[in-house]
Amino acid sequence: MDEKEAVYLDLLLQPIRVCAKYRPKFGQGSKEQGLTLAQFQVLYQSDPFYSWFGLDNPLMYAAHKAAGGMTSVYRQIGIGCERLFRAILQDALRLSDADVSWSYQVTLPSGKTRTLYLDARIPLDKIANPERRDKLYHWMRMSAKEIGVDDAVFSTLKGVVFEVRQGYKSKDSKRQNADIANAATAYTSAYLPCVAILLHTN
Repeated sequence: MDEKEAVYLDLLLQPIRVCAKYRPKFGQGSKEQGLTLAQFQVLYQSDPFYSWFGLDNPLMYAAHKAAGGMTSVYRQIGIGCERLFRAILQDALRLSDADVSWSYQVTLPSGKTRTLYLDARIPLDKIANPERRDKLYHWMRMSAKEIGVDDAVFSTLKGVVFEVRQGYKSKDSKRQNADIANAATAYTSAYLPCVAILLHTN
C-alpha cells in the first residue's frame, strides 16, 4: 500500500472508529455520553419491575450496544465513503475543498431555512487540466444523452454534483424522494445530478 492509498484508507476508516466507543443511552438524554455496563446495571437494578424481569442482565446491555452500534456503523461508513470520494476528486482534478463542496437552502413550513448538503461537486471551470476537463465534459454529454436531457438544458450546465451511496435501497421512499428533490435543485443551479454508488469488485 502506497502513501496515498494509506491516506484514502484512513479517510474511510476514521469515522467507523467512532463506533467502537458507542455506548447506549437508555433514555438518559441526547447530551449524555451513554452508559457503561456497570452504570446500566445500577440503573436497571434500581427499577423493581425491570430487575424482576432480569433486564439488568449484561446480555441486555450487549443487545442494546449491538443494535445502536449497527445503526452507527452504517452511518459512519456513509460518512467515510463521502470523504473518500471527495478526496479522490480533489487529488485527480486538483480541486479545493470549496470546489468539491455544494449545498442549497430550503424554506420549511415554519418559515425557517434549512441547508442541505450534497456529497461532492465538480465545477468544470475549476479543472485546470484541459484534457481532464474535456474528458469530464464529454462524459457529461454522453450521460445527459442517455437520460434524455434536452440539448438546451445541457448547454447551461456548469458541472456535476454527486450523492454518494455505499449501497442503494430501492424501496426506501424517503431516500428516493430526497434524491429527486436534490436532483431538481441541482438542475436549477445548472449542475448535472448524479448518484455515485460504491461497489466492491474483484
